[in-house]
Amino acid sequence: MSLLSDTITIVLAGGAGSRLAPLTTDRAKPAVPFGGQYRIIDFTLSNCLNSGLRQILVLTQYKSHSLHRHLHDAWEILNPELGEYITSVPPQLRTGGSWYQGTADAIYQNLCLLQSSGAEDVLILAGDHVYQMDYAQLLRRHRHSAADVTVACTEVSLQEARSFGVMSIDEQQRIRRFDEKPANPNGIPDSPDKALASMGIYVFSLDVLCRELQLDSQDPASSHDFGKDVLPNMVRTHRVSAFRYRAPDESMTAYWRDVGTIDTYYQANMDLLEDSPPLDLYSNAWPIRKYERPAPPARVQRDRFGVNGTITESMLSNGVMISGGAVSHSALSPNVHVDSAAVVEDSILFDDVHIGPGARVRNCIIDKGVSVPAGETIGIDAAADRKRFTLSKNGVIVVPRKYRFQPRVPHLTHQLTPPEMIRQRSLTETF
Repeated sequence: MSLLSDTITIVLAGGAGSRLAPLTTDRAKPAVPFGGQYRIIDFTLSNCLNSGLRQILVLTQYKSHSLHRHLHDAWEILNPELGEYITSVPPQLRTGGSWYQGTADAIYQNLCLLQSSGAEDVLILAGDHVYQMDYAQLLRRHRHSAADVTVACTEVSLQEARSFGVMSIDEQQRIRRFDEKPANPNGIPDSPDKALASMGIYVFSLDVLCRELQLDSQDPASSHDFGKDVLPNMVRTHRVSAFRYRAPDESMTAYWRDVGTIDTYYQANMDLLEDSPPLDLYSNAWPIRKYERPAPPARVQRDRFGVNGTITESMLSNGVMISGGAVSHSALSPNVHVDSAAVVEDSILFDDVHIGPGARVRNCIIDKGVSVPAGETIGIDAAADRKRFTLSKNGVIVVPRKYRFQPRVPHLTHQLTPPEMIRQRSLTETF
């Protein structure tokens, strides 16, 4: 068998994603929308397809309905009769009466699927990171080094490293120490202000993985997690190798983000709006697949008073309608409507959001189905916003799904004449 056909891929997509609340109140973290038209998991699954991997199991658990629906709508594209599949696997309680207790336990409970696959190697991925990577490069390195397990890693700042597994390696790229979320991470010898962080991407030889997970399952002190338990133990007893992350193509940037908090999620979306985005969504060589919602093309038009809609430094999805409003440095998902004299700045609007006449939205994430009333302001008065919404550490406001506003200025659209609406917009525009 070939390198790729001899590999089975596991995507871990069952985490609760509590740090992304309220975006994860009703959906799994990998199912959170991203970049206007994508879901977070689309990046991992697209990497699999672009790398030539065709045997993929997605392990789900918390609030998985929307994720299962997305996998059905966007990813039922392989032919099982040819031995190709992307299959969701919810907890089946095969090994006892508990749900998945950790990343290692999730795979331990599904060892029967791995053992029956006939694979030689197991590629383990996280379904909640945003990046582009050729996994074939990682698999070749694993085979060439004869390692028991290979861990993909990337350089991060020492501050960021406190949120990841941090490793120390020797000149042969062998991992000599692995610390999960250390308070004082070790720097890289030639870059002491940086640390090598685990990307949550592992390649195991199947027989080694089975043996180690059996041992871990019998350890009453284990939390059954790869970063906390399995890998630190294996560093002492096995050949554990590091693979330094690089982009699939020399023309692309090696961009990787764990979008685990509101601020990191928000910033990753804003990165897409740069003049030269570090994550290339427009590469024909490395396409990111998504569900294509049936909707008409985006449109920017005059409103009924003859005022043109305007848009700068933004991404528009299908069905977006800018009717006399102004949008700057924002990502708009399908069927977003921005009405007369409304202003949207530095924001992420999910599907079916409606920004009413004269409303002003800044530095926000607005979840699906929210209708912002005429004259409403969000992101202008932090004290008022904090009473109604979730505010992140960096001041990003999150309006939850289908939030209903209390009317603040009744019948505003009837009180404002067309010249007043145009004047109001000119006073608020800063772009």
